Amino acid sequence: MTALRSLLFVPGNKTNMLEKALGFKPDVFVPDMEDSVPKGEKENARNLIAEYLPKFAKLGIPIIPRVNSLDTMWAVDDLAAVVGPHIYGISIGKINTPADIKETSEHLSTLERKAGLNEGHIKMIPWLESAKAIIHCYEISLASKRLVGIAFGGEDFTHDMGIERLEDESEVSFARNQLCIAARAAGILALDTPYFLFKDEDGLRINSAVAKQCGFKGKFAIHPTQINGINDTFSPSKKEIEYAHRVVQVFEEAERAGRGSTSLDGKVIDVPVVKRARELLNLASR
Repeated sequence: MTALRSLLFVPGNKTNMLEKALGFKPDVFVPDMEDSVPKGEKENARNLIAEYLPKFAKLGIPIIPRVNSLDTMWAVDDLAAVVGPHIYGISIGKINTPADIKETSEHLSTLERKAGLNEGHIKMIPWLESAKAIIHCYEISLASKRLVGIAFGGEDFTHDMGIERLEDESEVSFARNQLCIAARAAGILALDTPYFLFKDEDGLRINSAVAKQCGFKGKFAIHPTQINGINDTFSPSKKEIEYAHRVVQVFEEAERAGRGSTSLDGKVIDVPVVKRARELLNLASR
């Protein structure tokens, strides 16, 4: 998997929504058994998602179902229902410590053996949604080679902190930055919390741009209309790509002339700048 820009939640207990989702093209499908499903519908969601996994798999888009957290009665059965050849990984809510990751990984190893899969085949994206999780986010990020990313849960985090959710998200700025730095240090992706005003396209783009500047590499979508806005924001723009090509070109010319830095449009171009440009071009090619 080379890009995780848009990760589309699909409520697992709604047949009509699962059916409609088959017509969309996010980077990742996230059939959900957790927050979007009421308690009385958990088993129904689990069964429906298991039924629809082969249909989603035919689309060639990675599938990462979200299961209920370890502190519920549903987590183990959720994992058993979805682990198999059709999914790329699982997402799990309310991870607080590295021990939670290790426990989940052990469950996955058992299920992989039963399914005839190699151990480690199923990847993980845990949700960090509490003060404890943010304090432990780097250790969590390193707790298993299964992890391809960590997700920030803004709503549950503010609930845990006992603070109000603000429109400008200033109340979660430290937590978001901490998570992004930890993910980068661990070599995995930081994925941002959903933007719940799904009819506000401009608001989504602004929100996503701020998240990108923090270091997030993708964002969860709660509605299919958000896919394009998220993909556009977390993809290099034409202007960025053109500038990156110019940066690499002038730097390589400077190197051939025996210089370790140069300038472009009045800005210094040195090794860190050209590294960033090359990374952007690599992302664009993917």
